[in-house]
Amino acid sequence: MRKAAPTTEFFQRLLPDYLATLVVERGLSANSVDAYRRDLESFGRWLAARDLDAPGCERAHLRRYVTDMRGRGLAARSAARALAALRGLFRYMLERGIATQDPTLELESPKLMRALPHFLSAEQVDALLAAPDADKPLGVRDRAMLETLYATGVRVSELVSLTVGQLRLDPGFVRVWGKGDKERVVPVGSQARRWLARYLEDVRPALDRKRDEHVFLTVRGRGMTRQSFWHLVKRHGRSAGITTQLSPHVLRHSFATHLLEHGADLRAVQAMLGHADISTTEIYTHITRERLRQLYDSKHPRA
Repeated sequence: MRKAAPTTEFFQRLLPDYLATLVVERGLSANSVDAYRRDLESFGRWLAARDLDAPGCERAHLRRYVTDMRGRGLAARSAARALAALRGLFRYMLERGIATQDPTLELESPKLMRALPHFLSAEQVDALLAAPDADKPLGVRDRAMLETLYATGVRVSELVSLTVGQLRLDPGFVRVWGKGDKERVVPVGSQARRWLARYLEDVRPALDRKRDEHVFLTVRGRGMTRQSFWHLVKRHGRSAGITTQLSPHVLRHSFATHLLEHGADLRAVQAMLGHADISTTEIYTHITRERLRQLYDSKHPRA
C-alpha cells in the first residue's frame, strides 16, 4: 500500500498560522477549525505528491484536485467544503504577500442539491412536549428543555451551554451566544417560561450540588451535554409515538417553519435563528410554499 506523501515543510509552517487566524479573527469553533485542518492537510499531501507547493499553485491544479476528490467518491458537499477551505487559505496568502495570485477565483464549487429540512407538525410537537413525566423531577427538567428549544429555536449547543445569567424570564427573553461568538436576544414564550420557572424553583436546586452555572443539569450536577440531550429527545420522541426523523435540530426547523406559516417576518426569524445570511433562512419559505401547494392540490375542487 502506497504511503501518503507528507506535506511540504512550507505547508507545515503555513497551516498552523492560518488556522490560528480562523480562531482569532473569524471566531470559528474548534469543530470548524478541525474540519478546515483536515481538508487542508489533505490538499497539502496532494501537492507534495506532485512536487508542488501552495504559492505556485494555479487554477488548473485546483481543478485537477477537485476532480481527484470527486474521483475518490467524495460527496459534492464535502468537496465544496474543501474548496471553501482552499479559498480562505489562498486569500490569507495573498493578503500577506505569500502568494501573488488567487487561483480559486472563478473556480466553481460542485453543484449541491439543497435538501429541505425536516420538521414536525404542530400535533407532533405537542405530543413530544407532553411526553416527559412531569410528576418526576427529571421529567420537569426535560419538559423545560424541550419547551425552551421549541420556543426559541436555538441550536442544541446553545441550549446546553445556557447559563442562569442568560435567562430573563420576567421580560421573557434569553441572551444567546451563537456561531462566531455573536450575541443575539431571543424571546421566550409563556409556556416555556412557566416550565423554566418550575424547573428552576423545584428541581434545579437539588441537582446543583457542584454549583454549576449551566441552566440544565444532569443527575451528577453537571451541565447537560449535546449527546445526552440528543438521546433524551429520541427517547421522548418514541414515547410520543413519533416515527419520523427526530433530533434537537428538527425542533429548531419546526420552530422556524411554524413561525413563517403563521405570518412571521423572514428577517425576524433570521435574527432569532442567528443566521448570518438570509439565504439560509429562506429555505424555510420553500417548505411553506410546498405545504401550501399540497394543501391546494388536496382541497381545491379543480386542482
